[in-house]
Amino acid sequence: MVRPPLSPEERERGRRLGGLLRAARGDRSPAEVAATSGVSLEALRKIESGRVPTPAFFTVAALADTLDLPLDSLVAALHTPAEGTALTA
Repeated sequence: MVRPPLSPEERERGRRLGGLLRAARGDRSPAEVAATSGVSLEALRKIESGRVPTPAFFTVAALADTLDLPLDSLVAALHTPAEGTALTA
């Protein structure tokens, strides 16, 4: 099965997701967040940089839980125009 290419909007949403997660991480190191969430450090880096624009739901859920980021707030932030990446829990 061949996966269809992502649209520019989907790629931008992936970059915004990465930015939101990176901002929510704050002063915590990527290694700390990766270890606590059970997500590999390499996967976290790829998501934060936007190189993985459509990570699996359970990966996002694990990161959101570790970062005390409500999923509904994350979804809402990804559906609004990208003016900034600040997100409050």
